[in-house]
Amino acid sequence: MKSPASASWKAPLKFRMPTAENLIPIRLDIEVDGQRYKDAFTWNPYDPDSEVVMFAKRTVKDLKLSPGFLPQIVQSIQSQLATFRSYEGQDMYVGDKIIPIKLDLQVNHIVIRDQFLWDLNNFDSDPEEFARTLCKDLGIEDPEVEPAIAFAIREQLYEIAIQNVTTARENRISKKGRRAAEHFTPRFLCCFLLIWSEIGGIFFLIRMACKASGAALDLMKLFSFGSSVVRKRKEWDYYKPVLDLLSNEDIHALEAKEERSGWEGKLVLRESI
Repeated sequence: MKSPASASWKAPLKFRMPTAENLIPIRLDIEVDGQRYKDAFTWNPYDPDSEVVMFAKRTVKDLKLSPGFLPQIVQSIQSQLATFRSYEGQDMYVGDKIIPIKLDLQVNHIVIRDQFLWDLNNFDSDPEEFARTLCKDLGIEDPEVEPAIAFAIREQLYEIAIQNVTTARENRISKKGRRAAEHFTPRFLCCFLLIWSEIGGIFFLIRMACKASGAALDLMKLFSFGSSVVRKRKEWDYYKPVLDLLSNEDIHALEAKEERSGWEGKLVLRESI
């Protein structure tokens, strides 16, 4: 799919993942009769719902899970797909956004930490290809690391896409408010502003005073900070991958700590406890 020519605040897009393939991240963390199953993977939201049931049946069989897992796996996946589909058709604003993506993953004996910049306007981007390249560059041979990296990227992009829907909704409400304000005459505006100033409506006072004088106040330009994709030298160390290899003792210590503190969302692929 070709990327849109130019995404801007005046040109909303319909909700989707800002990647070439519209795959969404799915997380499972289910416990039945003292047995726990955690998984993380991507799913095509346009696959038929029957695929969910087939996947759940294969998972229960392959991992030798108790039958009680089957309906819970199906329900969890369908619930997350329904959340994604609830945003479809809604506007989202992207703008010229270069955002940081951060990785902090433990997969088997490997811990990888990294951060890099991602262009939300590039709808040809491919997290899976990026993960393959990163693993190749770092000499990572564990086949489970690559999908873990791609999933972590997609999960962050998904969260940002949802935030962009909220931004679009707030922008529409703001525009409606501005159109309503334009129906007031300058004389009436002055009276209205005086009332608000007496009750502490400072923000509204500034905004509407500019409208009355014919000058628009661009709050985004006033309060936003400029950013650049060119990294400063002092930031170079922050934008390079860190790779650690864990011993069996290290892993046992981390698992014990995790059991004490509770699982806090670390990415674990296809694990049955």
